[in-house]
Amino acid sequence: MSAYVVGQINIIDPLKWQEYRDQVPGTLAAWNAELVFRGVKTADLALQNAFSDIVVIRFPTLDAAHGWFQSNAYQVLIPLREAAAQVLLTTYEA
Repeated sequence: MSAYVVGQINIIDPLKWQEYRDQVPGTLAAWNAELVFRGVKTADLALQNAFSDIVVIRFPTLDAAHGWFQSNAYQVLIPLREAAAQVLLTTYEA
């Protein structure tokens, strides 16, 4: 069963966000993960979502998703992420 990490995002500092975005793909390869898509919200159809952007990353397993998040390669990026944006990260299985 595949697992997905979904990030809902409000960008605070576009330059720092770009720096963070540029580094994340390098942390995914070791976990056989792939970036499914990134997008910018165009409309709220039901209820209101406070986040403007979204990212979806597919992992082969839930363990791989959690391993990626806890990896040193990703953990060192968290301070940059926190300075760049408000990000809600959630895992899903499908």
